[in-house]
Amino acid sequence: MTRVFLKWGTLAALLIAALYLILALYAQREFVFAMLFLVLTASAVAVFVSRKLYAHRYIFPAVAGMGVFVIFPLMYTVGIGFTNYSASNLLSFDQVKENLLGRTYQSESVRYDYQLFQTDQGYVLYLDGVHQDLVSPPIELGTEESRFPVLPSADLPEGEPLAIRDIIQLRSDLSKLKLVTEDGRELSLASLRSFAAINSRFTLHDNETLTNNETGVTYFPDHETGFYRDADGNAISPGWTVNIGWDNYLKVVSDPSIRGPFLQIFVWTLSFALATVVFTLALGLVLANLLQWDQIRGKGFYRTMLILPYAVPAFISILVFKGLFNQNFGEINLVLEGLFGVRPDWFSDPALARSMILIVNTWLGYPYMMLLCMGLLQAIPRDLYEASAMDGAGPISNLFNITLPLIIKPLTPLLIASFAFNFNNFVLIALLTGGAPDIIGASTPAGTTDLLVSYTYRIAFQDSGQNFGLAAAIATAIFLVVGALSLINLKLSKVKV
Repeated sequence: MTRVFLKWGTLAALLIAALYLILALYAQREFVFAMLFLVLTASAVAVFVSRKLYAHRYIFPAVAGMGVFVIFPLMYTVGIGFTNYSASNLLSFDQVKENLLGRTYQSESVRYDYQLFQTDQGYVLYLDGVHQDLVSPPIELGTEESRFPVLPSADLPEGEPLAIRDIIQLRSDLSKLKLVTEDGRELSLASLRSFAAINSRFTLHDNETLTNNETGVTYFPDHETGFYRDADGNAISPGWTVNIGWDNYLKVVSDPSIRGPFLQIFVWTLSFALATVVFTLALGLVLANLLQWDQIRGKGFYRTMLILPYAVPAFISILVFKGLFNQNFGEINLVLEGLFGVRPDWFSDPALARSMILIVNTWLGYPYMMLLCMGLLQAIPRDLYEASAMDGAGPISNLFNITLPLIIKPLTPLLIASFAFNFNNFVLIALLTGGAPDIIGASTPAGTTDLLVSYTYRIAFQDSGQNFGLAAAIATAIFLVVGALSLINLKLSKVKV
């Protein structure tokens, strides 16, 4: 009985906590996330309560994790790609109206110079107006109370007004005050020596239009672009999120200022990933063959030293190379200048910057390929090399006629995995060049050394507009490419999809 009570009590507590989370997300207008956790909670209850689904409860945590951390982010990203979601269009339409209606401005026509007096009962404000003077009751500054009435009065409070240096010290407390006149106007601190009336900047009409009370301009909601606009097309921020269909995807192929940089970065991304695989495989295979050579002594020492780049964290190696390639003080340029009288511009010349990236990434990746090749070379029968030697074949002939044909098939899935990894090698670009040098004429932040993943990151988080919708569209394209590579990898691994 105790066990049953504990079981159902625990389930009820978890269910209550989940429902509280769902209601909290709903109250915060996070409807998508509220729906996600509602589906997960309902699925969990169905799996763990139903006897028919008993066997599924053991795999449910893995499926739920995949849904939350893989499927949902993917679907959410694809969905954002069809919207104008950006730093200027973050809110909903109702939230934009609330934001604009909450804005105020200080009226220059209703402004009072003031003097501050300190009395035994507290501080007294004397407001000197054009038509009438106002005086406040004794106020205790620094308290939670911030609204105080001010009444007409022609008599100055007793004592001397505080000097400007004393007012500066009290400015923080004075700025929190709201002085209310007899006709209901609110006055707030406008400067060190004056209070001014606070008015609502916008008035909302029944047809959802807004009128600027300060300028008299009327703004109309434009649900195609997600902004309030006036008759001349001028928009006011913030805007709201709207569905724009395929515009982000079409922009990638139709806008020259985006299409050009995107295609350039796409070609470089493919070239970088392919060249990295070729260079790391070539260097790793050569070193693996050398370590198999019987004439070499101290193989253990050489093997340890050659694997060291794989043991050092990548970000440390990248930052070390960034210092070595420094154009003014780097050791590489100092050596090149001493030997050949040249000082390459590694970070400002596009071709040299890309070459530098390939050099660094080859250094980071060859130990992995070397370890793979060393294992595969052990499986090749020695008889083949002995027979080849009797026929007079040399090392180069053995490499292309025996070694490569025998190891390339088991290596292919791993090479594809390496290609996919380097296709999204964000850390290398972010730490080494940051995408620089920039592409001239691009309307989005784009660099000649950017990969698609770093290009997407810069659009989403480093551009002044932070165009999340466009970044999501490009991220979707990246997913399709990497997904296709994964399918090829599975096919080559003879795994049924």
